[in-house]
Amino acid sequence: MKYVVLLGDGMADYPCQKLGGKTPLECALTPFLDQIAAEGTLGLVDTIPKGFTPGSDVANLSVLGYNPEETYTGRGPLEAASMGINLAPDDIAYRCNLVTIGEKDTQLAYMDDFTAGHISSSEAREIILDINRQLNSSQYRFYPGVGYRHLLVWHNAAGSPQTTPPHDIPGMAIAQYLPQGECAEDINELMRKAADVLKDHPTNARRLADGKKPANSIWLWGQGKKPQMIPLTRKYDFKGGMISAVDLLKGLGINAGLKPLHVEGATGYIDTNYEGKARMALDALKFMDFVFLHLEAPDEMGHEGNAPGKIQAIESFDEKIVGPILNNIGKLGEYRILVLSDHPTPLDLKTHVGDPSPFAVIS
Repeated sequence: MKYVVLLGDGMADYPCQKLGGKTPLECALTPFLDQIAAEGTLGLVDTIPKGFTPGSDVANLSVLGYNPEETYTGRGPLEAASMGINLAPDDIAYRCNLVTIGEKDTQLAYMDDFTAGHISSSEAREIILDINRQLNSSQYRFYPGVGYRHLLVWHNAAGSPQTTPPHDIPGMAIAQYLPQGECAEDINELMRKAADVLKDHPTNARRLADGKKPANSIWLWGQGKKPQMIPLTRKYDFKGGMISAVDLLKGLGINAGLKPLHVEGATGYIDTNYEGKARMALDALKFMDFVFLHLEAPDEMGHEGNAPGKIQAIESFDEKIVGPILNNIGKLGEYRILVLSDHPTPLDLKTHVGDPSPFAVIS
């Protein structure tokens, strides 16, 4: 038996006025998802336990069968696993976004873009390595990741403040959302120092000259210590793989015992290599029992409030991933395919919500 999870991150949505009262899934042309819905089993799945902030970290832990109340410590340590960073017991890993902070007429700083204009990985790497050269210490170390998504490790951390995901506050004044509570001043000071490094950074000068948004600040959030998780591959005695462009899902997979499967051209955005992900899944299933294939693009479009982009991402998911896998997996023997969204990312809200998401299963 071959098992496949095909997950469109943030694909679920609310009925949207700009789409005539329909959701993006209703508007998108999805013959293969329709086939699975018609021939399989439909339902709703609640992936966000009460009291948890809705996000892909908690949601995908649930999708993988883990209880977040027992295993979730934060997003940062999951991404650290993907980046090969071995956390000591007293280390805390923070997700480090490169962001664009703007100023309104009142000189009020606000979250202009939590992706710094979807900065490229190569540009971001230059910036993060420079920040690390200037701010690195026995306490702090920065690690470059993918696109705008990076990592800070605080060694022998003294405490952990309350932090806010930057994608929850687009266009909003940042003052009330800065880290608060235990050791907050240490983290705020680090963010201020990083902003000084970035103020006249040559990479930002090139981006501004090209009409792009600068990465003029970092935003630290999603912190936590190394989680304790029993690998699914050991618990159920199978071989499995994770296909994703983002370190969060790769790290979740590693903690679950799943082998990260690299796809050239996987970007975590709407321009990702859809076809390559489908080919990788089918190839891996020749010698694996289970593959989890994650697509970030619908979530990114939801955060942008980009209705045409979200519909396009869903249609590409259907045509270039769901279709090829559905049409070819039968050659490998018996199978079961689960397609779902981990959580809704409504276009009108531009952030995650904790409502149940639709799923369909076919075998």
